[in-house]
Amino acid sequence: MSKQALLIVDMQQGLVGTAHHDAGGLVSRINALSARMRAKQSPVIFIQHCGLEGDDLHPSQPGHALHKELQVAPNDTIIAKASCDAFLHTDLGSTLAGFEIDAVIITGFATDFCVDTTVRSALAHGYITIVPEDGHTTSDRPYLSADKVIEHHNFVWANLISPVGSAHVMRCDAIA
Repeated sequence: MSKQALLIVDMQQGLVGTAHHDAGGLVSRINALSARMRAKQSPVIFIQHCGLEGDDLHPSQPGHALHKELQVAPNDTIIAKASCDAFLHTDLGSTLAGFEIDAVIITGFATDFCVDTTVRSALAHGYITIVPEDGHTTSDRPYLSADKVIEHHNFVWANLISPVGSAHVMRCDAIA
């Protein structure tokens, strides 16, 4: 039986707004999934992007804060990152090792950037990787609507080749 951790990527004030695909519904689903994870004593880890000085995501700026509607518990972990990959030059790997985690559930923003990079990196690091198909969001892109970007990535993740297999893509409410 795997030991899971929930990763919530870049759900920050300066990133997630009403213009993003189903942002309100996403926050509700992440809060419900977080509560289920905490109830079974599984770690909930918030990944927070840190921008450079002058950027709205710089730690001194309001945009850096976690989304105001997210439910954050006192024993949740917050990890800072500076690139799309939540594993690159962060404490995420050592934090997961400390909790003896072998499976990660990855949610958050943006589907086609930080969520995608973190999913691929988790698989490359050998983690069983679960991605809720309704647990991430993005905005419309010049070439594709947000719902199509999400649909595309759910397909790709479910068909990636890695030593631990592809990502397991399922709805938030199917994750116990």
